[in-house]
Amino acid sequence: MKYSEASLGRIFIIRLEDGDIVHEEIEKLAAEKEIRSAAIIILGGANDGSKQVLGPADPDESPIVPMVHTLAGVHEVAGVGTLFQDEYGSPSLHMHMASGRKDSTVTGCIRVGVKVWQTMEAVLFELNDTTAMRYLDQKLGFKLLKP
Repeated sequence: MKYSEASLGRIFIIRLEDGDIVHEEIEKLAAEKEIRSAAIIILGGANDGSKQVLGPADPDESPIVPMVHTLAGVHEVAGVGTLFQDEYGSPSLHMHMASGRKDSTVTGCIRVGVKVWQTMEAVLFELNDTTAMRYLDQKLGFKLLKP
């Protein structure tokens, strides 16, 4: 295990609107407000055609090839995530969302494009005084947290 400490900074109350792409809007806000690190909770509706990563196609393959799932119909969602800058200073959101419709739920990473249906509400808790960042792991093919 590796870790670092942080202190609580600003708190942002966010309403995402119909058609917004979740990770794009959160990362854009982080860049505009110079948020280097954060924890985020979110809930609302995901639109038909939204995409989530549900795991690796083959867990032994390197780099990892993700399985992408496309939501059929509008789904209720709840998610949690973290945001840290990457090695280039760009905000990088890592968020997982549970997306449910009728009697079925899928959970996965939103990095391939979850589109808001009507509205989503998020609370972003800025984390200060940390050197944590994300860096691209060439072997795995995705960004890892370096606390």
